[in-house]
Amino acid sequence: MLMPKRVKRRRVHRGRMKGVATKGNTVTYGSYGLVALEPGWIKSNQIEAARVAMTRSIKRGGQVFIKIFPHKPVTKKPAEVRMGSGKGAPEFWVAVVKPGRVMFEIGGVTESQAREAMRLASHKLPIKSKFVAKGEEIIKGGEAK
Repeated sequence: MLMPKRVKRRRVHRGRMKGVATKGNTVTYGSYGLVALEPGWIKSNQIEAARVAMTRSIKRGGQVFIKIFPHKPVTKKPAEVRMGSGKGAPEFWVAVVKPGRVMFEIGGVTESQAREAMRLASHKLPIKSKFVAKGEEIIKGGEAK
């Protein structure tokens, strides 16, 4: 699963996910993309599950590009532990995704193949998403024009 090799700080604040994506909001590498329509955290195992679903769907033809990376550690305290005594240990890693962010891209396949692969991948993710082609513009709120 994806995770950083090393980090400056082991534990970080939860943060907020207001607004729309200003970075990574265009299809750049492939011909088709999967765009987030709502904000959320995507775990590293969910990213991997989506990647596997896409590569199996296109039968290892074409190319799959993952445009999100889980940089944020999420901590958890053990079960049945009293309050206090500090923050918990890092449990898993997440990618912070805002509306309009292109999460995955596919190139070298037909539109119908790409659409089916992205549909399968979107079922593995905890947020609503939309299929877009390279020429389409993604406007405010993550909607395709």
